[in-house]
Amino acid sequence: MSGAEDGYVRVTTPVEMEEMLERLSQPGGASLQLDAEPSRPLPVLVVEQMPGEHLTLDLTSIREIVPDLKRGGAFRLLGQSRDQMLRTPPLVIQEFKEQGSKLFGICLYPTSLEVLQRRASFRARLRLGMEVGAILRGGADDAPLQGDLKDLSLEGCLLELPLSSAPLLAGSDVLEMELCFLNGVRFAIKAQPRHSLADTERQAVRAGFQFVATSPDQERQLWHFVREIERESVRQGEGSDSSLLPSLLFQTDPAAPPPVSRRNVVHYATPMAKRLARIAGYLDAQLLELEEGGRLDSVQLSRFTDRLLGLHAEDREALLFATCCLHDEPPLIRHALGVAVHLLDLASTGPLPRDALKALAASAMVHDLGKALLPDELKRAVDLEDGQKASLHGHVALIRERLAGCHWLAPGVVEAVVMRINERLDGSGYPQGLSGEQLGELSRLASVVDVVEAMKRDRLDRPAWKISDIYRHLLSHPRQFDTRWVKRYLKRFGVTPIGTLVRFSGGELGWVQRLDGMGRLAQLQLAEQAQAPGESLGGILRGERLSRLGGVTEVLAVSC
Repeated sequence: MSGAEDGYVRVTTPVEMEEMLERLSQPGGASLQLDAEPSRPLPVLVVEQMPGEHLTLDLTSIREIVPDLKRGGAFRLLGQSRDQMLRTPPLVIQEFKEQGSKLFGICLYPTSLEVLQRRASFRARLRLGMEVGAILRGGADDAPLQGDLKDLSLEGCLLELPLSSAPLLAGSDVLEMELCFLNGVRFAIKAQPRHSLADTERQAVRAGFQFVATSPDQERQLWHFVREIERESVRQGEGSDSSLLPSLLFQTDPAAPPPVSRRNVVHYATPMAKRLARIAGYLDAQLLELEEGGRLDSVQLSRFTDRLLGLHAEDREALLFATCCLHDEPPLIRHALGVAVHLLDLASTGPLPRDALKALAASAMVHDLGKALLPDELKRAVDLEDGQKASLHGHVALIRERLAGCHWLAPGVVEAVVMRINERLDGSGYPQGLSGEQLGELSRLASVVDVVEAMKRDRLDRPAWKISDIYRHLLSHPRQFDTRWVKRYLKRFGVTPIGTLVRFSGGELGWVQRLDGMGRLAQLQLAEQAQAPGESLGGILRGERLSRLGGVTEVLAVSC
């Protein structure tokens, strides 16, 4: 045996090869997969092997690919036996024979075989960016649930589902599961819940399933999916093999409906909030990747930052309001997107080119993710001692280390936003205690935006502040915050910024959604309760209908 690519071991011993090919000769033991464009393996029968000479294949049931084979298309034979996955090197049909209704193809005997030693319970884990949705169906009265596939084996899988799915998972009933790949491939199988773990902060449940009564065809397909997930993971990983073609399973079909995911079943206050939730989902997955020892994915960060810039260019006011509508996301994610959107919006009023704005938004999106790498007791602490504060400040260095592979990010922007957003003009900030002229314009701007976003949300040691109190705090501390940027912030977003809940003289409550050129209310959405925007939102008011409400009598502090 000798080494082969992507984890396979090459077998060249004639006796071993003959024994392995004999396994492929059993009914249902072999599949054929075209090599040029890997797709779902097709069942094929190896009817004869002449060691050292040729193999004869029964192609009768897969005539649809015969034209490709007649043009000299290469293929591999695939199979499995006990704890081994087998495949041949690329083969080509040398001769075709018709015998009655049967069609046979003859190819040269392979010079080697490749073996992947895997236990049946081996789980192929999906990396960041490898999206596979899942639909669960229970009894006739149960609505389908949507979730995300996290890992897959020949025996079962791990799904992430909405927190509301817990009752369905509590029983041991066999459920109908459908895996939905980005290229439109759908795979249905029966599965039984085995264990689940709820995460209330992320409003999610991670549930393990065991597949039930799988057929030989389902096993072939599962094996194909496991291999493709492994191959795509190798292709995307550190030191990735650029010679590996991208898996078709993870190529988006433009004609396909929106991807299936657990966030599809969450109610969002506005269409823009639903679209922003896709970016929140990326950050959430990246957060988990970091917790498991991974790095920031440069490609995915670039891709989702482009999406954010696109949403901002399309409708900045709708995007600003959407940052208040993600109450089911972890607080760290809500804060990151709030900072990114407001920093992007304020910086876009200046002369910065698009590349700089993109680097600015990306840096803001990830600037606090290092906190996920801190010990749980530190994250939950309310009153920090000096030693604990120093440990907390270490989150900056932790995330900076994991940005090493994001070469497209301008170093100066990363330094200003990621490394210096927590610094203060008087030197009281962290991690370096820089002050005065050591802090450039971007750092001064970023620190103002970061503090506003932090203070308007609940924290373990205090409730959210009113926006008027936040402005007063910033303006009364000119030695810490650059007053010029505080005033620019106030001018850009107004005394009742988009995403502020206000009360009118008649007692009506409403969320500010748009302002006119003078910073006055231009669009308001009524609310039934003083809580983050959700299903309790009412009608949208503009113009004369809005003016009939009279003046604003109170600006409320609502964490969102």
